[in-house]
Amino acid sequence: MSQDYHSQPALNNVLQELELVRLKIKSTRVKAITWIALGALYTTIAFIIGLAVIWAYLPGILTLIYGVYLYSSTATSFSQYKNDFKKRIIGTALKSINESLVIEPNTGMSRSEFVSSQLFSQNPDRYSSEDQVSGKADKTSFYFSEVHAEYKTVSTDSKGRRQESWHEILKGIVFVADFNKDFKGFTIVRPKSIGSQITSWISKAMPGIFSSGNTLVVLENVAFNNLFTTHSTDQIEARYILTPALMDKLCSLNDKCKYTISVSFVKSSLYIAFPLDHNYFEPPVYKSLLLPSCIEEDLSVIRFMHDIITDLDLNTRIWSKS
Repeated sequence: MSQDYHSQPALNNVLQELELVRLKIKSTRVKAITWIALGALYTTIAFIIGLAVIWAYLPGILTLIYGVYLYSSTATSFSQYKNDFKKRIIGTALKSINESLVIEPNTGMSRSEFVSSQLFSQNPDRYSSEDQVSGKADKTSFYFSEVHAEYKTVSTDSKGRRQESWHEILKGIVFVADFNKDFKGFTIVRPKSIGSQITSWISKAMPGIFSSGNTLVVLENVAFNNLFTTHSTDQIEARYILTPALMDKLCSLNDKCKYTISVSFVKSSLYIAFPLDHNYFEPPVYKSLLLPSCIEEDLSVIRFMHDIITDLDLNTRIWSKS
């Protein structure tokens, strides 16, 4: 349900202030786009009617250059507006969910932690992460960040030309929570795919073929097994972690998502990767900040992440750390 943040005086004052900045940026960008469109139109018409002399294209080219200059002139003010939106608006509004929540726009999950989480088998060649939100829900500390990780492949065509292609590992959010247990090994729960089914079949038919000690864990929950493939370096520990209740809860959590999640238990942390289509915590330029719904989508994802602690019952201390 949408909440009217204008009822909070501190937040309302910031919204009013940043709305004026947004309108100025929008006005300049609309003018810039108009100049660019006019320049492109003039140049296209000149080309179609077959103007042969270069100076005949000059008005169109100069109009285009002016439009691009005008648009790029908003870069600094947009960067400040974006930072203020995240820190002053999102940073204030998320306190309505949990007072301990803090957003750090320029901080994210490090590449080394992303790799060590073992959520994905492919290491990234290009990686970025931002907008880290952290806090504590009752006894459990957690944080999550937006992550974009890709890997590169290089091929050569029939003429010997080198071609570089980029493939997505994850574009979405990685959630991390303290699981209150020091794991001896690591346990990985990944979406079931044709590739994972072949790997699982080989692992089951020829145990020991994978030298990492990471072996298939066959669990009793049929619904869970239909969604995920589980591997672990410690079969007994994996079964202790993935209790029937936790498997049901992970299935329920997955049902709320558009794409299948990946989960790992490493050291003493629970990692969950959520592939997403949307880039959150970005300020609008062409839509008013004063609409009650303008930050609701961002806050709904923060609420969703915050509620994982309750959904997975992470505050119930089954184990204790050494």
